[in-house]
Order: sequence, then C-alpha cells, then structure tokens
Amino acid sequence: VQLVESGGGSVQAGGSLRLSCAASGATRRRYCVGWFRQVPGKAREAVATHYNDNERPYYADSVKGRVTVARDNGLKKSYLQMNDLKPEDSGMYYCSIGDYCTFVAGAYEAWGRGTQVTVS
Repeated sequence: VQLVESGGGSVQAGGSLRLSCAASGATRRRYCVGWFRQVPGKAREAVATHYNDNERPYYADSVKGRVTVARDNGLKKSYLQMNDLKPEDSGMYYCSIGDYCTFVAGAYEAWGRGTQVTVS
C-alpha cells in the first residue's frame, strides 16, 4: 500500500488546515489509519487514529477539541481537520496504516512521506 499526504502549509496561530491522506494499493478489509507528527530531534507523536469504518476516532490529548478526523472509506482517504492551530502543532505530519489503532508508531506498517505544517 502507498500513502500520500497533502494539505500542509504555513499558517498563523489560530488558523486552520485540512490534511489529506490518500491510500492506494491493496489494503486489508479493516485497517487503522494513524496520523502522527514529528519535529527534528523528537519521536513521532500520535495525533489521531481511526478505523476505516464508523467506529469513533481516537485523539491525542494535545489536540482534543481542535482536531477532527473525516474519512471517505470508498476512496481510501482520510482527512485531518485542524483548527485553532498553535506553534507547538508545527511539524511533519504523516499518515500510516496498521492492523489496529494505537498511539504507538511502531505498530504501523506503511507510512507516507509526510506534509509539513508550520504555525507561527
């Protein structure tokens, strides 16, 4: 499976961005999409995860109330709507696919190349 993220950019604090993740290739019938972010010198941090069905998403405490996941399961797309962005939200954002939803990055099998988010 291949993953491609898009939608990153530079915004001022308080602004919004909508990131997209498109999957192509063979996927399991049920899988989890994980959104993570990373800044240089730090470990990859979970932002949100969700299954490709109607089960509720899971959000990291640092983004609860500001981030919402949307999904188009037929098109194998995941969206991360981020509002009220803060400078500490800056980083490279990645989407990933794994068997089950967890905030542990190592559990995911496939990763995109990332899209940069900069909040000033």
